[in-house]
Amino acid sequence: MADVTTTSLNATHDASVRSWVDSANADDTDFPIQNLPYGILERDGRRGGAVAIGDQVLDIGAALDAGWFEGAARRAAEAASAPTLNAFMALPPADTHALRAALFDRLRADGTSGDPARADAAKVLVPAAGATLHLPCRIEGYTDFLTSIHHTERHGKLKGLKDPLPPAFKYLPVAYHGRTSSIRVSGPDVVRPHGQWKAADGSVQFGAIEAMDFELELGLFVGQGNAQASPIPIDQVADYLFGFCLLNDWSAKSIQWWEQVLGPFLGKNFHSSVSPWVVTAEALAPFRTAACARPEGDPAPLPHLASEADQRQGAFDIQLEAWLSSDTMRSSGDGPARISQTNAKTLYWTFGQMVAHHTSNGCNLLPGDLIGSGTVSGEARSSMACMTEMTSAGAEAITLPNGETRKWLMDGDEIVLRGKAEKAGFRTIGFGECRGRIAPAR
Repeated sequence: MADVTTTSLNATHDASVRSWVDSANADDTDFPIQNLPYGILERDGRRGGAVAIGDQVLDIGAALDAGWFEGAARRAAEAASAPTLNAFMALPPADTHALRAALFDRLRADGTSGDPARADAAKVLVPAAGATLHLPCRIEGYTDFLTSIHHTERHGKLKGLKDPLPPAFKYLPVAYHGRTSSIRVSGPDVVRPHGQWKAADGSVQFGAIEAMDFELELGLFVGQGNAQASPIPIDQVADYLFGFCLLNDWSAKSIQWWEQVLGPFLGKNFHSSVSPWVVTAEALAPFRTAACARPEGDPAPLPHLASEADQRQGAFDIQLEAWLSSDTMRSSGDGPARISQTNAKTLYWTFGQMVAHHTSNGCNLLPGDLIGSGTVSGEARSSMACMTEMTSAGAEAITLPNGETRKWLMDGDEIVLRGKAEKAGFRTIGFGECRGRIAPAR
């Protein structure tokens, strides 16, 4: 049975609570006190765990030095103050909850000017603007899934497949193992890769690729790992979902479509971007929702993927967006254009099913492993979550608000992914940004 702190509501979800960090009380903040996502901050030459609160970043190590924590919360804070969050992610949910609850109590306003922890603000807080953030953890394994039925069917049709869905798609969450060494935190340029592809005239060429694409995805960081040859049961999988981030699995489609025999290779492994803040599964408890309903006639999940609890609340109601700005738009002072608006709750498979299936053969997941949802495309055209779908694989250009057109991403184009979860009766929480700009091939 999953620990109640991973899926159930508790005092840290109380929408009426405000923080003495005033910016955390703004209606449009991604990081109210009910969120408290974790990341890695570099401060005075040292890297350590941190928490986003309003427009500030809380240094967990500094809060430790200020005596903020005791008992289980102190032990968890010691793990979370390390240069990576792996040891913290490996803790059982009861321990990670203890730190979240302690942070919540220290940051909440008591209605007076004498909030006890406010005196430590100068020691523990730094402005988010200008803060240097790093990958939240050491990622030893990265698996990207293919769980949107709409994305998969559209791609199959664009490839001219008689059956656009792979035969296994409705029986298991399909995935491939990606490259961890080229995963970067939001911000650095994405250099257009060179590669080999087959041109329209049938010739095989090598050079800077044309068909450059983004992929709007949701990423999961694994918490507690599992021993090799010990699968994670679907009914217990909630204890293994530490938290979520935005993920842009940049794609060189020119390369991918030519080379893909065993699976994605050079078309995918040149750069993947993740947002710096990890929104915990506990923070997202209010936004759990029923798994996407399967169309009549689709096969029921096999026993290792079947769970009443997972079907009832295994999906997450998280709105996801992609925004594009070009060199021309920025030079003229125009803001970015939203080119996709979708929702993670439309995925055919839940993250619980992804993890359960991933380990079903005995594969051992490690704390901090990254699991991608795959492109989160919905049914509507506005919810297409990559350029390939929007342009029918480059056959039809899309038009931006300033009149520019795009079949694929051009040098200087910047993609910003955003996400938020909102529900009546609860504070809206967000993910920050996952940002990357296309730089010319070298």
